[in-house]
Amino acid sequence: MKQDYHQLLKPEIINSVSGLALIARVTVDGYLSGLNHSRRVGPGMEFSQYRGYEPGDDLRLLDWKMLARSGRYYIKQSEVETHIAVKFILDSSSSMLHEEDGLAKMDYVRVLVASLAYLAQQQGDAVGLFSLNNKQLRSLYPRVQKQHYNRLLLELINISNEGKWPADPKATEKLYDRRHKELIFFITDMYENTSELTDLIKRLKTTRNEVVVLHVMGKNELEFDYKGTVTFEDLETGARIKINANEAREKYLDAMQAMIKTTKNTLLANGISYELFRLDQHVGEALQVFLKKRSSLL
Repeated sequence: MKQDYHQLLKPEIINSVSGLALIARVTVDGYLSGLNHSRRVGPGMEFSQYRGYEPGDDLRLLDWKMLARSGRYYIKQSEVETHIAVKFILDSSSSMLHEEDGLAKMDYVRVLVASLAYLAQQQGDAVGLFSLNNKQLRSLYPRVQKQHYNRLLLELINISNEGKWPADPKATEKLYDRRHKELIFFITDMYENTSELTDLIKRLKTTRNEVVVLHVMGKNELEFDYKGTVTFEDLETGARIKINANEAREKYLDAMQAMIKTTKNTLLANGISYELFRLDQHVGEALQVFLKKRSSLL
């Protein structure tokens, strides 16, 4: 019987490289069991043309016969170029520490990214990780190697949530590459003072990439399932407010739905995909998003 990854969602497992790797493997193998989505480039596969060798190309794909005949280095180019760079950009502001039923948003994100990166690695893609707030930017540029995946898991574990999203646009200039094919997952709870998050996400989109926003929210945030007088604290500013939940529910839910609708429409209008994920939702659903968007780049 395949193990359900929910049984593994414990802090002591999530916050270790081996534990996070186990969760990712259980998630991917369980959710995609019996499916074969891999379309790898490799020796012996059908190809439609040659192209000149470029620094960084896999030397195993060199056509040595063409080299002997022409004196030039050529790569067998598959009908479908199957290797891409997958980047994960994480909002590591304090609001991502929101917790429900013992699971913080950031822990859910760790599982989400570990699973997507594991699947990407199985496809032969390079994976990279960036996390930022107004205190620091952590960068791990995309690579393919197995040890790099373990490094990514370690970086995930070591992310420190603090402060808020940086207001300075220059802080995000190194997050994307306009020259190459990329699949970018931007993962956030979309809490912004004005439009700083939305503006950055729009800048990420180019003609050579796919950008997907994974909007992570808690069940209580979406349904406002509170009763009586409740005190809420802004995790980024420390500000507190006491309200009557029964009286505030309708107004809150209307505002929340309006925000989600506006955000989604704005992103879609800019060619950016939007997916809402709840903390009690199976992360495996993100794997299908990955496979769909990946195929559109090939």
